[in-house]
Formats: sequence, C-alpha cells, structure tokens
Amino acid sequence: MDTDLFDQYAAIDVDTHVTEPPDLWSSRVAKKHRDLAPRVERVDGKDVWFVGGKPYIWPGFFSMAGFDGSMPVEYPATFDEIDPAMTDPNARLAHMDQQGVHAQVLYPNVGGFGSQVFLRLEDPELKLSCVRAYNDFLTEFASADPDRLLPITALPFWDLEATLKEVERAADHGHRGILFPTQPQVFGQPSLTSSHWNPLWSLAQAAGLAINFHVASDGDWDPIEVLSNPGEMGKRAHFGFVSSIGFTGNLKGIGEVIFGGVCHRYPDLKFVSVESGIGYMPSMLETMDWQWQNSRVALDHPEYDMLPSEYFRRQIYACFWFERGPSFEAALHSYPDNMMWETDFPHPTSQSPGPATPALAPRDYAAQALKNMPDDIIGKVLHGNAARVYNLNNT
Repeated sequence: MDTDLFDQYAAIDVDTHVTEPPDLWSSRVAKKHRDLAPRVERVDGKDVWFVGGKPYIWPGFFSMAGFDGSMPVEYPATFDEIDPAMTDPNARLAHMDQQGVHAQVLYPNVGGFGSQVFLRLEDPELKLSCVRAYNDFLTEFASADPDRLLPITALPFWDLEATLKEVERAADHGHRGILFPTQPQVFGQPSLTSSHWNPLWSLAQAAGLAINFHVASDGDWDPIEVLSNPGEMGKRAHFGFVSSIGFTGNLKGIGEVIFGGVCHRYPDLKFVSVESGIGYMPSMLETMDWQWQNSRVALDHPEYDMLPSEYFRRQIYACFWFERGPSFEAALHSYPDNMMWETDFPHPTSQSPGPATPALAPRDYAAQALKNMPDDIIGKVLHGNAARVYNLNNT
C-alpha cells in the first residue's frame, strides 16, 4: 500500500463544511427580514455572525484549515483571512484536486448541524426563508461540479409539512441526503421514535436519501458563551473536553432509531452518524445486543426480527477522520460495509490542519491508518460505502 490510495480508490470525504459567505442570507431573504436573518458585522476587528439581531459566532471558528493557531484562542479574525476554498466552489474543487479527494459531502455551519439555530428566529416565514436560502445557496455551490460536490439538505424540522416540501424540492435540485437533529425533542418536537416522523422516513426512503445525524445537533448551545466562559478548566482544556464528548448525541440517535423500530419499519432507509468516530462502535453494538436480549424486547415487539447490530449492519453508517490503532481496525474488520472516511474540512478538528495542529495531511493519514487493512476494506471505506449511501454508483 502507498500514498496513492486516494487516486486508486477515488476517495470520498463524507463530512466537510462550507463557510457561508457573509451575504448568503442578506442577498436572498425578503428585505423586511434582513436585520434579523443571519448577517455579518465587524466587531472589535473581528467578523461576527448575528442571528436574530444577536451575536452568535465568528466565521473564523468554522474555518481553521491551514491557519497557524488553535481554537479557541486563535482563529481567523475576518473573512479576508479565510482560505477561498472554504467559501468558493471553484477554489474548493482546486483544493480537492491538490489533496487528491474525488468528492466531498457538504454540511452547514451557521444554521447549526441540525438547522436548530434558525429556531432563534421567531417569525415562521423568516425561519423557513432562511432554510430555503441556505439550500438554494448549496445547490448553486454544488453546481460547479455536481458529481464531486454533494449537498445535504437542511430542513425546517419544526414544521413537518414544510419539511416534506423542502425534501422534495432539494431532491429535485440534486441534493444527496438529509440533515436532521439527533434529539428533536430538545427543540419541542417529537422524538425520533415518534410516528410523527413516519411521512419523512417514508419520503426519504422512497427518494433514496440518507438521514444524516451530525454531531452537535442535539442542542442549541451558545458558542460565544461556552468558549468565553470555560470555568476552571481553562479555554483550551474546555474546548478539548467539549470536542471529545460531542459523540454522545449521535449514540442516542442511533439507539433510538434501532430500539424505536424505525429501522425495522423502513428497511431501505439509511442513517449516517457524521463526525462521530468508529472505534467504539463494535462495543456499543455488542452492548445493545446484550441489553436487547436481556430486556426481552421481543415480548413487546415480536415483529422485530433482528438484533441491533444486524439493523446497524443493514442500514446505519459511521465516519472516521483521526483514529488509528486496534479499536479502529477492529471496527473496520467488524463492519467494513458501514464505515466511511471524512476530514471535517475546514473545522478546528479537521484532517486538513494548520501548522499548530498534530494531524497529518489526508493522504499521509490514510496511508498510516489503513496500512494493515486489506484492499477490499480500503476500497469500501474510502469510496464504495459512500458511493452507495450518496448515490454515486457511476463513479
């Protein structure tokens, strides 16, 4: 095996983010809404996103790739310091060519990793308008090369009728999957196990669109507050702590769609646990199998005809980007058809680091992490599984 793995297997990066340009919403929503829609102001020499007229986050927080510094202390202060590959599709494609990446799946920043930030806007028309504006922007971004830039649809999940319409609209525009919060009940909506969501699961299954659970979609945390008030840990330790435990919401989501029968009722519907890591997955699934049998789930649900690990194997996927070693390799050997590779570009923990971070460049990382894997598993995790999930079977 050598460092030409990406060329050999047409590597698909299944978790990247687009740094939204400062005029995304101000150029698209109705004039009457522009003061409350997401917009950028420069405050004390730093660009800041405002949502609902209140400061929310710095664009530099999401845009660390290549930057010589580490969060939460150093980050690009303005859009002028952000690499164009984060905001411009042609620059993104050039960056992908440089890195040897065939395709990238695209996620948001400002609206939250489950669209939950838009709930800060009280006006229903404005909330929906912001979601649609983002999806339209992403459609245009991906149009630079629809076979390589793969958009994931944001949803107004607080309005089921609008959600179904948006899925249909985005699917017509070539979107490759659906973004959904792992814990919608936190936002006053029914949980994943509720029959309320059956129309969405049915539509997604029929359209062949995977449901994507991105970490940090299980709450509406205030990043400025969290990063500015780390308590006695200190800023860097607290940021590392928060970044380390972000997987937990995804674990709940995976467990709920299995134990709640969603996977059973919709056997062709795919779920993706995004940016959640994989090394602990076999242990988690072994635990679920044990508790499933120990609790005698079949007494309540005789229709459930598989164990949790079998439902997972049939239709749930997870992603890795920094792991190496025995637990990582065990996950790949145990579930080779369910694991995919990502970089998290251009986030602070991404596999496209700046000089201050310890991460390897993607090609070198893949060569080291996958050095003990057989060719068939490498082909699946770098390309085949993602091509199946995101409907790139002709590449």
